[in-house]
Amino acid sequence: MQVLICEEPGKLSYGEKIIPKPGTGYALVRIRRIGICGTDIHAFGGTQPFFSYPRILGHELSGDLVDPNGAVGFAKDEMVTFIPYFNCGKCIACRSDRPNCCVRIEVCGVHVDGGMAEYLLVPHQALLHGQGLSYDELALVEPLAIGAHGVRRADVKVGEYVLVIGAGPIGLGTMEFAKIAGGKVIAMDTNQNRLDFCRDRLDINHIINAATDNILTRLHEITDGDMPEVVIDATGNLRAINSGFQYMAHGGRYVLIGLQKGEISFSHPEFHKREATLMSSRNATRADFAHVMSSMKKGLINPTNYITHRAAFENVKDTFESWIDPATGVIKAIVTVP
Repeated sequence: MQVLICEEPGKLSYGEKIIPKPGTGYALVRIRRIGICGTDIHAFGGTQPFFSYPRILGHELSGDLVDPNGAVGFAKDEMVTFIPYFNCGKCIACRSDRPNCCVRIEVCGVHVDGGMAEYLLVPHQALLHGQGLSYDELALVEPLAIGAHGVRRADVKVGEYVLVIGAGPIGLGTMEFAKIAGGKVIAMDTNQNRLDFCRDRLDINHIINAATDNILTRLHEITDGDMPEVVIDATGNLRAINSGFQYMAHGGRYVLIGLQKGEISFSHPEFHKREATLMSSRNATRADFAHVMSSMKKGLINPTNYITHRAAFENVKDTFESWIDPATGVIKAIVTVP
């Protein structure tokens, strides 16, 4: 089978591997769609903190279950996706029903080789039924679950203002699930095209261009001086993360979905006087995946809104770098595996 390997930062190459045979507890999936995500882009750029090279990228995946190998309740050739965070089941996080931050977690395409390949072995416990969704929709369940998990961490309540910093795919999904939770969403980014997408495609009423607007003034105007009860960073940009602390209301919550390598810093007195809460949001849980798939089936969210670019698997090596360029206008690129 053909695979695409990230040999080192900035270098992709195709290779050949033998189609794997599933051992005990594993099923074989024929990959059909691969979503390109921020993790893949950061790995390619050398800025993914949990990454080692060489590595086969890819964890936003859908395909056909060609060999269930005893997976209970699953049938040969059914359409599937899966939870790409392989947990140990024994550590303190797993025992606390938080497998998304397992001490010994192995994220597909990060800690272990991922799905930029024709076939992939998947643990039985990670498999998810397709539930009648398309390959495209199933490939987008995982990135949307990231946003859904961040919103759940924030415990967004009806009527609260939710500032989402970053209008990339994760940020856009976060906005959608904040709306589903009843929040009044404020979208902030430096890319006006993405902000236009928020307004025109996702019906986000409050837009702030961080490059041209006075952010604090706009937030005061929108919230009638209260500031947002919830701030969620989906940029992974150190400057944006550090700036986000000043945007919270008193008693507010700040959730970091975005990830970067450096150390965050903020004014302790300003944070303290707000009695603010700071949380990280890592990966997602089975409950988040179920929420996303249910929302898709109910028509509360249309994942195909996000797909702006496509490529065949054999063309990804030559196309990948262009997707990083903001001028390309990529929201979500999808790779088709024949």
